[in-house]
Amino acid sequence: MSDTPREREATRDMQRARATPQRRLSPIWIVPIVAMLIGLWLVYDNYRSRGPLIRLTMSSAEGIEAGSTLIKTRNVEVGRVERVQLSDDLNHAVITARMAPDTEPMLTEGSRFWVVKPRIGREGISGLNTVLSGAYIQLQPGSGETGVREFEVSDTPPVSSGNVEGLRINLVSQLGNSLRAGDPVTYQGYTVGRVEEVEFDADNRRMNQRIFIESPYDRLVTDSTRFWSASGVDLRLDADGIRVNVESLEALLGGGVTFGVPEDLPRGGPVENDATFSLYPDEESARQGTFSRYLEYVLLVEDSVRGLSRGAPVEFRGVRIGTVASVPWQFTATQPETRNGFAIPVLIRIEPQRLGIENQQVDLDEWDERFQRLFGVGLRASLKSGNLLTGAMFVDLNFYRDEADQYVAETFSDRSVFPTTSSGFAQIEAQVTALLEKLNALEVEPLLTGLDRNLAASEAMLDEVRDLTASLQEMLDDPGTRNLPSNLNASLESLRDTLEGLSPDSSAYRELTATAERLERLMRDLQPVTRTLNENPRALLFDSLDTEDPVPRAPRGN
Repeated sequence: MSDTPREREATRDMQRARATPQRRLSPIWIVPIVAMLIGLWLVYDNYRSRGPLIRLTMSSAEGIEAGSTLIKTRNVEVGRVERVQLSDDLNHAVITARMAPDTEPMLTEGSRFWVVKPRIGREGISGLNTVLSGAYIQLQPGSGETGVREFEVSDTPPVSSGNVEGLRINLVSQLGNSLRAGDPVTYQGYTVGRVEEVEFDADNRRMNQRIFIESPYDRLVTDSTRFWSASGVDLRLDADGIRVNVESLEALLGGGVTFGVPEDLPRGGPVENDATFSLYPDEESARQGTFSRYLEYVLLVEDSVRGLSRGAPVEFRGVRIGTVASVPWQFTATQPETRNGFAIPVLIRIEPQRLGIENQQVDLDEWDERFQRLFGVGLRASLKSGNLLTGAMFVDLNFYRDEADQYVAETFSDRSVFPTTSSGFAQIEAQVTALLEKLNALEVEPLLTGLDRNLAASEAMLDEVRDLTASLQEMLDDPGTRNLPSNLNASLESLRDTLEGLSPDSSAYRELTATAERLERLMRDLQPVTRTLNENPRALLFDSLDTEDPVPRAPRGN
C-alpha cells in the first residue's frame, strides 16, 4: 500500500530531526525565572506577614483618613486605616483597618478603641500633638477571648485603664441627682476613682451610673458604705443653723461623688465587683438612709406650718428621734370626726435606730405600744422655732401633764394621729388675740370722758405748780433771801465761839462744874426732908408728931 504524500512528508521531517544535533536551554532565561521566583516569594511573604483585618464602627469619621490615619498603642504604630465608608443604614461610619502581624493578642473582647484629638476639659488640655500630625486611633488592649474582629470606637478616651486593678460599682439615683462621665470619686476630699458610664433609664425614670475605684482604695468600700453627690459647695439653712461644706476644687467646678461609712454604723464587710448602691443627694440624706426601720405618725397641726419643711428634725427634749417626712401630707383627705376645725396634716417618722440601736433588732410594734401609753400620760408634739435667722421650724416632743386626760385616739388616712399642742408662739398669739378682744369689748366713751376730766384737773394743777414756782422764784430773788447764807454763816461762827468758851480749860467751864457740885450737895441735904414729907405730910405744920392733938375749948367769959 503506497504512502500518501502527507505521510511521506512527515517521515522526511522525522528523519531530519534525527539527523540535527540536540540544543541546550539558553542562560538568558535564568534571570527572569529567578525574578519570577523572588516575586512569588515576596507575594507569599507579604501575604504571610500581613496582620489581621478589623472592622471599626463609630458615629462620625471626623479626622479619619484612609491610608494615613494610624492605630497606636503606647505611641507605637500597630495598624493603619485602609478604608472609610458609611454603613448600610447610613447611621454610622465603618472603618476597615489592617493591623500588624503581632497584634493578634491585643484583639480581645475587652479591647477598647478611641479617637485621639485636641480636647479641653476639666482634666486639662490633651491631644495637642495631633494638631500637626492629625488624629489617630488609640488601642487599649484588654483581657478575654482573642480573635475578635469588630469593635466600636469611642469619641472620648476611657476614664480608667482596663489593666488597672480596682472595684466597679453601680449607683442608682433620681433624675435630678445625676453625674457625668469623668466626674471624680472622692473619699474625704481625696480622689480615688472616676465615673465611667452614665445612663438614663426612661422606664423607671432614674439614673444609672457606673464608677471605678482604683486599688488599694477599693478596700474602703463595704456593705455599710453610703454614696452621695459632692456639688463642690453645700450651703444649707435649716433648724440647726447655717452649714457650709466645701469639697475639692475639681468637685467645685464640675461636681462628683463621695462616699463614707456613717459614724454610728459598723465598718462592714467587703463587697463584690458590680455591687449596686443608692446615690443620695447629700451627706445628710445618706445619713438618713441608714434608718430603715421607723414608725409613721400624722400631726394634725392647727397652727401655721410656715418654716416647717421636709427633713426637719423631730426631737424629744433636744435629742433627735425622728424626721419630718412630708409637709403637708394627704392635704385633701377627710379630717377625723372629733375635730371641729381644719388641721394641716404633717407626716413624721419616729426612728428608734437614732437612739444607738442600729445593730439591734427593732420591734416596731413594741415601740408603737410604748408611744400609745405615753400619749395617755401627756406626750404631745408642738412646732418650735429652731433658728430665728432662717425661721426654720422643728417638731418638739414633751410631756404636758395637764392635757393627759384630753387624749382621744384618732386615725388619719390609715395612720395613727400623734397628739399635738399649741406652740409657744401660738399661745402668745392666742393671748394677744384675747387681749384685743377684751380691749374691743371695753366702753371707750366713758373712759375718754374721764380722761378729759383728768386732763383738765392736771392742767389746773400745772397752773398751780406754775404759780408756786413763780412765788418761789420771787422769794429767791429777794435780797434778804440772798443774804440768808451770809447771816447763817455768821450765826454759825458765833455758835462756834460760844462752844469754844465752854471748853474744859476755860473759867466758865470750871465755875459751871463748881455750881453743879454745890447743887449736888444741896440735893443730898434735901433728901431726908423730902423722905419725911413723903411719909408724914403733917410734919410741915407740927413740930412733933408724938404730941397729942389739942382739945378745943370755948372761950371764957368775963
